[in-house]
Amino acid sequence: MSDNGRRDNPASGKHALPRSSLRGMLGVLAARPGAAARGAAVADRSCQAELIAVAVLDGDAALRKLNGSPLGLLDGEAQRRLAEFGPNAVAQEATRSIPVQLLQRLANPLNILLLALATVSLVTGNIESAVIIALMVVLSISLAFVQERRSNRAAAALRAMVHTTATVLRRAGGNAGSAAGEPESVLCELPIEQLVPGDLIHLCAGDMVPADVRLLSAKDLFLNQASLTGESIPVEKFPLAERADTAPLQLRNVCFMGSSVASGTATAVVVHTGRRAVFGRIAGEIAAERVPTSFDRGVSRFTWLMIRFMAVMVPLVFVINGLTKHDWLEALLFATAVAVGLTPEMLPMLVTVNLSKGALAMSRKKVIVKRLNAIQNFGAMDVLCTDKTGTLTQDRIILEKYVGLDGQESDRILDYAYLNSYYQSGLKNLLDVAVLKYSEVHEKLHSAGDYHKVDEIPFDFSRRRMSVVVEGHGERLLICKGAVEEVFNVCCEGEIDGRRFALDETHLAQVKARSKDLNEDGFRVISIAYKRVDAGKSVFSVQDESELTLLGYIAFLDPPKDSAGAALAALAGHGLSVKILTGDNEVVTRKVCKDVGLRVERVVLGSELEKLGPDALCDAAEAAQVFAKLTPAQKAMVIDALHRRGHVVGYLGDGINDGLALKAADVGISVDTAVDIAKESADIILLEKSLLVLDDGVIEGRKVFGNIIKYIRMGASSNFGNMFSVLGASAWLPFLPMAPIQVLTNNLLYDFSQTAIPTDNIDAQFLEKPRRWEIDNIARFMLFIGPISSIFDYATYFLMYFLFNARTPGQAALFQTGWFVESLLSQTLIIHIIRTSRIPFVQSRASTPLILTSIAICALGAWLPYSPLSRSLGFVPLPATYWPIIAAMLAAYLTLTHVMKSWFHRRFGIS
Repeated sequence: MSDNGRRDNPASGKHALPRSSLRGMLGVLAARPGAAARGAAVADRSCQAELIAVAVLDGDAALRKLNGSPLGLLDGEAQRRLAEFGPNAVAQEATRSIPVQLLQRLANPLNILLLALATVSLVTGNIESAVIIALMVVLSISLAFVQERRSNRAAAALRAMVHTTATVLRRAGGNAGSAAGEPESVLCELPIEQLVPGDLIHLCAGDMVPADVRLLSAKDLFLNQASLTGESIPVEKFPLAERADTAPLQLRNVCFMGSSVASGTATAVVVHTGRRAVFGRIAGEIAAERVPTSFDRGVSRFTWLMIRFMAVMVPLVFVINGLTKHDWLEALLFATAVAVGLTPEMLPMLVTVNLSKGALAMSRKKVIVKRLNAIQNFGAMDVLCTDKTGTLTQDRIILEKYVGLDGQESDRILDYAYLNSYYQSGLKNLLDVAVLKYSEVHEKLHSAGDYHKVDEIPFDFSRRRMSVVVEGHGERLLICKGAVEEVFNVCCEGEIDGRRFALDETHLAQVKARSKDLNEDGFRVISIAYKRVDAGKSVFSVQDESELTLLGYIAFLDPPKDSAGAALAALAGHGLSVKILTGDNEVVTRKVCKDVGLRVERVVLGSELEKLGPDALCDAAEAAQVFAKLTPAQKAMVIDALHRRGHVVGYLGDGINDGLALKAADVGISVDTAVDIAKESADIILLEKSLLVLDDGVIEGRKVFGNIIKYIRMGASSNFGNMFSVLGASAWLPFLPMAPIQVLTNNLLYDFSQTAIPTDNIDAQFLEKPRRWEIDNIARFMLFIGPISSIFDYATYFLMYFLFNARTPGQAALFQTGWFVESLLSQTLIIHIIRTSRIPFVQSRASTPLILTSIAICALGAWLPYSPLSRSLGFVPLPATYWPIIAAMLAAYLTLTHVMKSWFHRRFGIS
């Protein structure tokens, strides 16, 4: 059993690829036409030759060439091949040694700049400054390294919680040449990393192909291989031998890693695994590339905003100080230090720590994050699209009725439904499981062993039905089950108690009316039909689903979840609207929505969507709460329409038909028991399919974003204010307002005080609605709040210049010390004002680590002028009268900033 007991059918293959290598790659390939073809062209020629050499042989010869066995590999032989070929994993990041990781961090432009400053200080004879700057670099690198290493380990552990396996035929025993007896073959679920060339695997609808494999048998097998070829339409695959001149990606008897099974079943032998597979080689070339999320774009826009300020300010500071002080080297050092001070160099580390901390917190809420940057989209989501099964209902489907066309209970219908569900080799859905469980528990069927399977016609979403052909009791039967209308359309007669009659439109109306009555009571209805077929025929296709005899139907009940109503209310209270996108009919869906308290004013059917133009489709997507009888492509259409109206859309799905919608959504959400294509398309995995769990995850996502935005607002407003302070002081004073080493020390201590932000509390008010990147609001906040710090910087200048007579270059150290202390204390304390829209310390209290860090940095800043380090840093002791005056100024600064902040939030509607 795989995926925590997900499937009853053993013939299913499962494959997991990292989000960055699969979904990210799909975006890269889409953005770069021909990328896959170019990747294949430069791939190892020997791998291509091996693939073609196997493809031109018949199945048995191909199996022998790969040293495989129709009974499966022996465990010992498989272990030997695993050691030879390595694990079946693609685009793995090479594990770098600790020294290499530290050197990579040292290569950061900011660190290079600091080391350049240290070198200049050393050359000019200022050894103490050079040592201190070098020490700052070491502390900065060490802090970032330790935090991110811990975060990365935690994230990797979370990703490992999502299990995916492949169904493999193996035999217990040693190597192929051992003298032991022939062990029994067993179908087992193995982690896909353990697949080796020569393994026999089984594939069915919903599986990701786990390696490059050569088909040995297939039944109506269609693959979606858009990630490799760009083909949007599923391609049919056959086990027949190919021509030697066929291009690798055009081989019809080879299924490639990264493709997914749209329908049908197959048995195949593994040819290439890991980096030797076509997908693995392409992944190795472009794995580093991925499409930026809105989170990435937001961070990038903020960074460029800061760079633009630096591009204006740093040259001005350099020129003004050079002209007024006539010391161009000192001016250069000061301008460079100011540039470092303006750069939010802690942002990457704080973002990573925030996201990782959020991922850990979400895991405790049974939410696993596959891609850290998806957390912000999770918090920004304002529309959640989901199927009803398992979210509004208990995902515990119960077979309640099995009745004939006369409305009477019929064991024959149950028998035929059981045979269909028992013998189908595709993915068994909850309806099949309910039929099998009911029949076994109630001992309603005793003749399954009297039948054997001949063939099957797999399910697909266009026909919405499937059939099996079985033989027993001297007859060969085609048994079909599916949606009511779709089955009726291929029937020519009905049967009641052995009496047959021709069907016409009146019978369809009766069947639909009876089905609707059951739907209104919350039942899901499936029709059962059959026909006797020629005993000499063994291969069947969709065309054989014709001229059937309609027997009756089976009805299922999926009771509403007791928690669904409370969960929907919680989501609504947090600003999320829920839309139901289902392949089920509208009557059942309305009933379920009514039971859980979801108000439904409009229902749109899939057939209606196809007729709507772009604008009308957007209007319908906005207005409707339920979309019923949708195909997979139509689900994606609805999500795309919501995107065009400016919504951040999440999609929760776990079925074969959800892959397109999960990829189309801003944040794809699935569950650990989902089919492979759903899990691999998702950003977020729920360990429990529950809207309450989802709501908890959304809140954690908003907390992460809230703490990141605190640092950004803080850095933007502080740097903007410093720009005015430094420019004014540079033009007015006959000396530098702060020595370069003091600017750098100030910056380092301030940055350290911000490292506790990821632990901070978030106001409940902030969590009430979706949050997204709004760079315009950040810029406005900077313009309104930043200049306030300049006012008090200038007040400090006047305090030091006029009251303490620090007017000449000989008194520069006193002036610089006074401004250093005021600047550090104000920047460290102001986070407690900016972190909340409410009254700090009264209505909103920071986390204990943030409070303690702030106190520690303020105490350290006040101690430095009297410390043994004061001379090295250019500080002198401050007069006793300085402290009460600066305390009053800080109180005034915090109060004025709070008043302005409160007005800002009211004026622009930001909480």
